Parts: sequence; structure tokens; C-alpha cells
Amino acid sequence: MKRLLALLTVALLLGGCSGMRLVESQVRTKAVPAGGAAIEAGATYRFERLPSQTDAVETDSVEAIAEAELAEVGLVHDEKAARYSVQISTRMEAYYVDDWGRPTNGSRMTGGVTFGLGGMYGSFGSGGMVGMGMRFPPPAQYRHEVTLLLRELRSNQIVYETRATHEGPWDDRYNILRATLAAALKDFPNPPAGARRVKVEIPR
Repeated sequence: MKRLLALLTVALLLGGCSGMRLVESQVRTKAVPAGGAAIEAGATYRFERLPSQTDAVETDSVEAIAEAELAEVGLVHDEKAARYSVQISTRMEAYYVDDWGRPTNGSRMTGGVTFGLGGMYGSFGSGGMVGMGMRFPPPAQYRHEVTLLLRELRSNQIVYETRATHEGPWDDRYNILRATLAAALKDFPNPPAGARRVKVEIPR
């Protein structure tokens, strides 16, 4: 019942307004297939939760988004007959920028929301002085980050590690999580080497 509620909540949040927006993420991925074999289509997985992930609604919501994106690359969620485990970490941070989009040193806010790295927390504050001609408060920007680890259960080996980050004006975390996860899983299971930029279109 809790998972169904989380799915419905995510569906409502992802609905949003009409129109589309382009979310560009910086992506870095490393694949180390177990035994030298690529991860096959239809492979099964289960979610691996950290002891700090005690918020069931938040955890179910993030995993529901991840399950949809993993299905897009051919993986099947099966808690009872899993070959792999999936662990997800997400983070959102807010900061002020000046009229040119550069992070400001004088007036800023710090803090964020983290899921999967020590649990959920949030703290925001502001301080300092604002220079001449700068809007007050300066506009906020948001940095979203998601990391996904895929581990083969038999060998306990991490076979796929991917991370995506996006910086922009949007604070609707679940919608951006959807886009950053899609970017992180781009070219699965044979990603190119090195950092790359991936653009994903999502509804406004």
C-alpha cells in the first residue's frame, strides 16, 4: 500500500504543466562486467537500501522513478530472483547566482537534500552583503546529483557505476531526478569512456 501511494505521488509530481524542457546533465560512467560479459537484457535486480534510508515514502518514491528508468534499458525488478542489486544516492543543493549566472560569494544559501548518503537532511541559510546593482535576493540555482551502483550478487562485484549532475533553475527534485537518471543510464550497458554531456527532454 505504501509503495502504491508513492507511485501515485510520483505520477502527480511528474505530471506538471504542459510544454517541454531540456535538462542537460554531466555524466560519468564506468562499466566492469563480471567475468567480462556485458549485462544482458532482461537481467533481474533488487534494490539495496542503506540503514539510514528509513523514510519509507521517500525511498519508495525514488525507487519507483529508478524502476521506470531501469525498465527503459531492459532491466527487470525482481526482489526474489535478483541477479544484481541496485543502490541509488541522490542529492540536491541550492545556491545563489549573480546576473551572469555565476555563484555569488557575498550572498548565498547552503544546504540540500540527500537520499542514500546518510539519510535525509536539509538546512538553508543566507548571509553576507550584496554588491551594487545585484538583485536581492539573488536568483537561486539548484545542483542535482544522482549516483547508481549495480552490483552482481554472486560475486559482490560492482559491475556498473554511473553518476549524473545537473545545475539549473528548477527545484522540482523528482522531475529532475527522472531526467538525471535517464542521462546516467544513457548507452547502458556499454557507455563511452570519460565525461560526457547528455540532454533529456521532460515535461515542464
